[in-house]
Amino acid sequence: MRLQGKRALITGAARGIGLAFAEAYTREGARVAIADINIDRAREAAANLPGAMAVQMDVTRQDSIEAAVAEVENAWGGIDILVNNAALFEAAPIVEITRASFDKLFAVNVAGVFFTTQAVAKGMIARGQGGKIINMASQAGRRGEPFVAVYCATKAAVISFTQSAGLNLIRHGINVNAIAPGVVDGEHWDGVDAEFARLENRPLGEKKRLVGESVPFGRMGTADDLTGMAIFLATPEADYIVAQTYGVDGGNWMA
Repeated sequence: MRLQGKRALITGAARGIGLAFAEAYTREGARVAIADINIDRAREAAANLPGAMAVQMDVTRQDSIEAAVAEVENAWGGIDILVNNAALFEAAPIVEITRASFDKLFAVNVAGVFFTTQAVAKGMIARGQGGKIINMASQAGRRGEPFVAVYCATKAAVISFTQSAGLNLIRHGINVNAIAPGVVDGEHWDGVDAEFARLENRPLGEKKRLVGESVPFGRMGTADDLTGMAIFLATPEADYIVAQTYGVDGGNWMA
């Protein structure tokens, strides 16, 4: 019960990594607001977790961010933990990337993190009790990938923003840090595999198999592999950790 009495908001939490974090946080005693653009899916997820609530949030719209944050603050009196998890992935060669795709990924993966952090931090500062903000980066933010230029750039921006926000907000007792997963199996990677099958002329499933075999640990990660770090960074044990990005990737990237 390391998060007993804490109030957490997790974006993109109706499925995948976000949902795994929500489940882990509730096991540790926290109340969790499952924020997602798909409110029906968010409500379904919240119904299965003790003390959870569902809120609709489109991280590309300022009014939606502010309304969702206000809804949680009004219900629970504040937010102690924010996990910026909502993100999109697309792949294409450089010469085929469209401005619409570029703008969409940066709107969700970068601006969404920035302005959700801003909205939650305002409340944390006003209450004067500090807080924890955890951003989901990626190993893709530490290196380039031939067909993933825009996604890599967005995750590099998340790492940079984590550093700046961490330095700015720690004066208010707000720790900002990030997690950089490697390749994480699940619904998301099924779509990634299909993209690479098209781009690299591979049979379905081959890219996923090769990527998993290349991980030093011996397999792709799972959402549950990330929950330990997500819990740790939300606890007082991480009070002296500021502006850092932790790789949880089975040894894929050595920082």
